[in-house]
Amino acid sequence: MVLMQPATSQRSRILSALDDIDAALDAISAGVTAIAELTDAELLLESARHARHRDAIGTVGAMLAGEIARRSAPEFGSNGLAQRSGFRTPIELVKVTTRATGREATSAVRAGTLLVESQTEGVLNAVTGEIVEMSEPWMAPVANALAAGTLSLAASEAIRAGIGVPNSAVTVEALRDAAKTLCGHAATVDPDRLQKLARSMRDAIDAAGVAIREEERREQRSLKLISLPDGMGRLIWTMDPETFATVKNVYDRATSPKLGGVRFVGEQAQEQRDAILADARTPGQLASDAFTHLLAAGADADSSVLIGTGAPIVKLTTTLAAVQSAQRHNPDGAGYFEGQLDAVSIATVQRALCAGGSEEIIFGDDGQPLDEGREHRLFTRKQKSVLAVRDGGCRWPGCERPPSWCEAHHILWWSRDRGPTHVANGILLCKHHHLLLHNNGWQIEKRSGLSGFGESGFDESGFDEYWLTPPANVDPDREAIPMPSKSVAGKHVHRDRAGV
Repeated sequence: MVLMQPATSQRSRILSALDDIDAALDAISAGVTAIAELTDAELLLESARHARHRDAIGTVGAMLAGEIARRSAPEFGSNGLAQRSGFRTPIELVKVTTRATGREATSAVRAGTLLVESQTEGVLNAVTGEIVEMSEPWMAPVANALAAGTLSLAASEAIRAGIGVPNSAVTVEALRDAAKTLCGHAATVDPDRLQKLARSMRDAIDAAGVAIREEERREQRSLKLISLPDGMGRLIWTMDPETFATVKNVYDRATSPKLGGVRFVGEQAQEQRDAILADARTPGQLASDAFTHLLAAGADADSSVLIGTGAPIVKLTTTLAAVQSAQRHNPDGAGYFEGQLDAVSIATVQRALCAGGSEEIIFGDDGQPLDEGREHRLFTRKQKSVLAVRDGGCRWPGCERPPSWCEAHHILWWSRDRGPTHVANGILLCKHHHLLLHNNGWQIEKRSGLSGFGESGFDESGFDEYWLTPPANVDPDREAIPMPSKSVAGKHVHRDRAGV
């Protein structure tokens, strides 16, 4: 039997907790000096504790905002709390009284309304005479996690934005299951990555909607040229994913040496790379001049401003099963531009195949591309392409560098361990983390036979997994940290292979 705590007791606890917070804030006046005296371990511990407190405070703020919204509901008319207080909407009331930004106030009211609805669902509304129903029932797991203190306000917004709303192809139940899975990941994934994961899960359960969402993003493309009073000008370019993939390739080739891009390039590109490094222009100036050359001269642009030659190289990954399915007039397949999480339609993939070349990569049952050898120390261009599909970028936890900014690291070192130059012994790391690993005592281990659901939310049974072990001066216990793939395309390769 569950004993419900009286409302007055709950009210006293909330008010008492807020009083305690006020007292704690008063005691922090000398915080900067005290924090400077913390050890590294204490500093990280207190930072994590602050995050828990911040999330709890955010949830309390959402509860308060939700109650303000409830008391300002349209059915109250001018007697609602917001209008009686001189504000048109509860969001405006929360924004002004809490000194929050418009986005913060909107998030708080939205999450608070979700909490209020979840607590009053099935109860008779005394004003309207109707039974209260959740306006977003698929978000029920999010409301439960917020109320339990296991989910932050930012994480709840990430889930909401990522999974979207039901449609004719995606049921409320399917989105509710996705939201529940995402709440479980929120303890180990920051809100930005949680939203990407949520978008990936939406694509997985709504394959038919990929083309629709792609077209919606394409419709948002725009380019605006602004003349400034001093004779300068500003260009604002909102790009659809395909255009962005093309432009990013050129941008990276113009700026990556200056911004810490890959060190290992072919002999032909070495001179260009060194020249760009020695150039006195900033990365932004280099990019501006490179695009000016491209616009002025088209295909004959000055090749000295870019690493490599030729037109932009845009990598688009899909599965053979998706292509074959499309040939049978099944529109549900999808592809992925390198470095981007959102899927594009199989129609876009087919157009790219028609306009350019393709390269086949065969994966084994362990999720590894089939490849072997120790004849060469440096990974070949095709091997790096394969690693890009498998890893999706730098696999160091928390790093977002795309494949084009990464180097291939031998897990079993070439010289120290006599490790082979094959894909299973390689892993993508950006220059910073590659150097950190070699110089600071970090280690990577490949393990076989991962079972269950990985960070992607997809069943990754049978995939090889990679683990990062910190040096003792970072973690005395040297507890291994998972290095999940960043490649959504790679997950779908495995899913198609497994027939799930």
